[in-house]
Order: sequence, then structure tokens, then C-alpha cells
Amino acid sequence: MPSPSDAPLPFPAAAIRATRGSLWQDWQIEPQTPGKNGKNDRPKALDSLDTGAKPYSGGNKVADRAALDVLTQELDVLQNLFFADGRYKLLLVLQGTDTSGKDGTVRGVFARTSPLGVHTVGWKAPTEAERDHDFLWRIHQKVPGAGEIMVFNRSHYEDVLVPVVNGWISPEQTRQRYRHINDFERLLAETGTVILKCMLHIGFEEQRQRLQDRVDDPTKHWKFSLGDLEVRKQWGEYQKAYESLLHETSTPWAPWTVVPADSKTHRNLMIATLVRDTLKALDLRYPPEEPALAGLRIR
Repeated sequence: MPSPSDAPLPFPAAAIRATRGSLWQDWQIEPQTPGKNGKNDRPKALDSLDTGAKPYSGGNKVADRAALDVLTQELDVLQNLFFADGRYKLLLVLQGTDTSGKDGTVRGVFARTSPLGVHTVGWKAPTEAERDHDFLWRIHQKVPGAGEIMVFNRSHYEDVLVPVVNGWISPEQTRQRYRHINDFERLLAETGTVILKCMLHIGFEEQRQRLQDRVDDPTKHWKFSLGDLEVRKQWGEYQKAYESLLHETSTPWAPWTVVPADSKTHRNLMIATLVRDTLKALDLRYPPEEPALAGLRIR
């Protein structure tokens, strides 16, 4: 018989959802529900969500930077408590087009946290050995352990973006991958992993400017590839692929949040708020005090 410590941990999805308030509702992709015809509702069009919006702004960049500074300090304290508590794991998925700011989000949101408790994986194209397995095999090896926060810079969602846009997999295979992802994330959630998924949403013109900045700045040439221009030509196809995956894989246990990301400062502010509110909703606590330490004096 398994011990109590082996029992599945409760996943506080309802408590976390309740902390987000009305501001999140406009940017949260609701889990899919069957319509009157028995089919799922149509995906929300991304162009209906303003990439330049600043729902969490204090009114100007100075105020936003000050608020972000306070948040990063809060996250440092909460991350330490999260690590000490050890009952949960946190997976933050950052997904977005080229130049949407995944690297900048990691630097801006987790600037003060300990590298012992926060880790990052930057996902590239799968290796030959990884392609010999199912597409989630390599992902499962990098999910967070107890007390850890893991940030995915890109993620398993690349496998329902690039192959879809380029026609490498069929619609049936795409739907199958959606199901596999939902089941995989449910497995993680039911065994103590809190999943936050953020789609960094930038505009076509904003991406043009950021790509141009990389071309104009020699210190950023390493970030630029001529292949980025070919992908940019497929902007419309990628937007449709994003709409589909957001709709099909936003679940009660792992919902998607679309983050307007034309403003880098506001992007970081919004995601830091989401992470902070999520950690606070977990009712974290330090382990029980060790009786042997009562009254102990170090000589």
C-alpha cells in the first residue's frame, strides 16, 4: 500500500483561477466547449486581441518599471518559499513568434530569483535521436521536479506549428497531437505540476522593427538568420496555426493566456503578475520546524 507521501497531490486549479480577476478574462483563452452543432466553438481570432494593449499598466513606462521591480522582489521571496515547501512544481511555457521576447521575459521576470530554483530550457529543432521517439519524449525529460520552476523558451507547441504551416503533418495528425498534448499536460497537472502557458502576442509591424534592429546592430547579428525572413512571409499561416492550437489546447488544468507583447516592459509586468498571483494562490508554507533546533546556540 502506498504511503501518504506517494498519494497524488491536489491541483489547486480553481483557487489559482479565482485569483486572476476580471483583467485576465479578456486575455485568457477559454477551454473549448461544444457548440449547438456538437462541434467545438470557433477559435478566437488573434487579430481581435490588440498587441499594443497594456491592461496592467500603471499609466507610463516609469510606473510600470517600478511595479515590475517590486514584483521581481516578491517573486524572489515566493520562489524561495516555493522551493522550501516542495509540494508543487511550476512549468511556465513561453511561446511566440520570432522576436516576441521570450529571452527578454526570462531576464526581466526572473532577474532576482535563485538559479538553484528557476531553470530554463530553450527548445531547438529535435535531434536525430529525439526524432526516433514520440515528439513529447524529449519534453518529459525536462519538466520541473519538486520545488522547481521550469521556464520553457519555446516548447512542445513547436510541433503543432512548424509542421502544420509547412504541411509536414496532416490535419488528422495535428488533431492527434493536440490530444496527446492535452493528455500529457493533464498527467503533469494531476501529479503536482502547475502549468502556466503564455503566448507572447506581437504585431506584424513590431516584428519588422525588431528584426531590423537585429540587422542594424552588429552585436545582435547572432540572433538573426535569413531564414527568419522566409518564416515572416508565412505570418498569416502561423497566426492561423496559433489560433487553432490555443483553442484546442486551452484546458481547465493548463489554460492559455495571450500576453500583448509590443511593449516589452508591460509584457514582463503582466507575466510577473501572473506568476506572482499563481504562487500566492498555492498557500505555500515552510516545512515544520525541527524540534532539535529549539534553543540551539552555535559556539
